[in-house]
Amino acid sequence: MNVERYRDPSLFTGLLEKAIPVLEHACESMGRKIRIMEVCGTHTVSFSKSGVRQVLSDFVELTSGPGCPVCVTDQTDLDGMISMGKKQETIVATYGDMMKVPGTHSSLYAERAKGADVRMVHSAAQAVQLAKDYPSKEVVFLSVGFETTAPATALVVMQASKEKVKNFSVYSAHKCTPPALEALIQDGHQIDGFLLPGHVSVIIGRKGWSFLEKHDHPAVIGGFEPLDLLASIYLLVQEMGKSRRQVVNHYPRMVKEEGNLRAQRVLAQVFTTEDVRWRGFGVLPESGLELAPAYAAFDAKCRYSLEESKSRVIQGCRCGEVIKGKESPLDCLLFAKACTPEKPLGPCMVSSEGTCSTYYLFEREGRA
Repeated sequence: MNVERYRDPSLFTGLLEKAIPVLEHACESMGRKIRIMEVCGTHTVSFSKSGVRQVLSDFVELTSGPGCPVCVTDQTDLDGMISMGKKQETIVATYGDMMKVPGTHSSLYAERAKGADVRMVHSAAQAVQLAKDYPSKEVVFLSVGFETTAPATALVVMQASKEKVKNFSVYSAHKCTPPALEALIQDGHQIDGFLLPGHVSVIIGRKGWSFLEKHDHPAVIGGFEPLDLLASIYLLVQEMGKSRRQVVNHYPRMVKEEGNLRAQRVLAQVFTTEDVRWRGFGVLPESGLELAPAYAAFDAKCRYSLEESKSRVIQGCRCGEVIKGKESPLDCLLFAKACTPEKPLGPCMVSSEGTCSTYYLFEREGRA
């Protein structure tokens, strides 16, 4: 696969010249800019970092959706995870993005500063290895992510079960992406089309988004290079003009119709889908991945009693509205003032895929 082809400036310019008349016509027909939601946090970063967001800004209003798994994790789950770090003889293993996310009263980073054994890992496999290396301690892996990372968690749970690693457990906050888009549509959100996440689509396939066709909602699965981004928007606008809209797979080099069937089987074996709470959305039906009864022994939520405290978000934090695409980070009065990457007040400013973090890095100059 020649990735450089998708970064070729001459190909980008040629497609842009072809796309502009189509974008102009669509804007004239609607009497406004085209409103497109990029669902994936990596797309949000790519649009801003590459400058494609600015190139299209005369015609397209890009809004970010619930594409950052850390950001959509509900405050009650965050508080539960942080409480795990306070337990004696316990090692909490987590991805780096989770460390500074503020809970109601603390954060994993703050608890580590007080002496809690909280360790950053780069993979789920590292977490189960910690349990093997420290058999006298309980190791709890905080598993956050969408369909992309959930298979890796499922595999290590299967490994721990097979190898009888009894001091290992998982706090699952894995979520399924399609229910969030269903909720946005049901909410009557004014979105002309969805740019669907490439990474998630590798797992669930084009078929995993077929419900959007029932809603007659334009959607394109796209990659992350500049040419991918522009072509996906161009295809979305073309799809908007059709009498019958389909989910278009514009990332066929990675995404197949049925997705990754092996990964889907592993997920079905280890997890069950449950109604869970999302930041900004509330409870979404069958949107969470919880460990199946056969693996309940590795479920940290069942194994340990968690601290019961009233969870609350920081007053003034607009992460919930940003996640739903109802507001831009630039609409938040705390953005780049009281809330910065050094002192984040909400998860959208912490995660590398968070919309506020992206806008802080690439979009705030001259717009604040």
